[in-house]
Amino acid sequence: MPSSRACAFAFAGVLVAATVSVTRAEAQQQAQGFAVDRLYMSAPGGGWFVMDDLDLHGGLGGAASVTTGYAMKPLRVTDGSQHLAVVSDQAITDFGFAVTYDRWRLYLNLDAPLVSKGESGTVGNYQLTAPSFDLGTHPDTISDPRIGVDARLLGDPRSAFRLGASAQLFVPSGERSDYDTDGTFRGMLRVLAAGDLRFFTYAGQLGVHIRPLDDAPTPGSPQGSELLFGVAAGARLPVSRDGGTVVVVGPEVYGETALRSFFGTSATGLEGLLTGRLERTAAGAKWRVKLGSGGGLDPHFGAPEWRVVVGIEIFDHNAL
Repeated sequence: MPSSRACAFAFAGVLVAATVSVTRAEAQQQAQGFAVDRLYMSAPGGGWFVMDDLDLHGGLGGAASVTTGYAMKPLRVTDGSQHLAVVSDQAITDFGFAVTYDRWRLYLNLDAPLVSKGESGTVGNYQLTAPSFDLGTHPDTISDPRIGVDARLLGDPRSAFRLGASAQLFVPSGERSDYDTDGTFRGMLRVLAAGDLRFFTYAGQLGVHIRPLDDAPTPGSPQGSELLFGVAAGARLPVSRDGGTVVVVGPEVYGETALRSFFGTSATGLEGLLTGRLERTAAGAKWRVKLGSGGGLDPHFGAPEWRVVVGIEIFDHNAL
């Protein structure tokens, strides 16, 4: 039979191992989810995917849109040695509805998550749990509805320079663990610019994302309010005899950076899309079909490795 001394050493060893295990478990922190998607789409009838062409005019009108996008690895976290794609696949459909009058647009965007999945694991002292839902199993039918108002302040429709402003409110809806909401109200204030010079068209934005959620230093998480920026430019080419149907082809580059870590590597995301759209803007009902593909130019902070987006819009400046 083992001696009492041997039993005591064995018991002490088990106790030490258990203590170390508990200490490690306590040292690990459970990371919470948040709204990871950074494709903040323009309002219905806005023209570009992210930028806004500020083509607001006419009487009482309206617009409706549906846009579907897929992003690969929008959330990847690392501590230098460990790499984890917490959100490896994410697909969302956005439904938009707008009322327009003269220089104004009031709109509602509803995001419906389709797929979100990834890898769970530990990075540093943080335990990260990936989302896992699809059309047949996920509980979130709508995530963070967005209410917005846009206005064209300077310039005429199709002029060389137009200046506008935009305000948006995100209403929390969904589950943070699904990485489709912060669980808090959020807001955006932006200055918009756009213009047309014969066959050249452009648009840009600069603003602030008022984001109360600050989960620093959790890897990949929001770090409070952010600066938003972006620019788009392309060629506008007629494809019909009357000039009412055109093709617009060009890139959009956009991103965000946390104000508390201005343009820091782990707190800045930069993304680019090569976009093309076919649109009918002659008298009467108008429509637009859009396609974009690209990815993270600096794939951090929610910018995916790769993204594809397709959208359809119908709009009329004198529909109501």
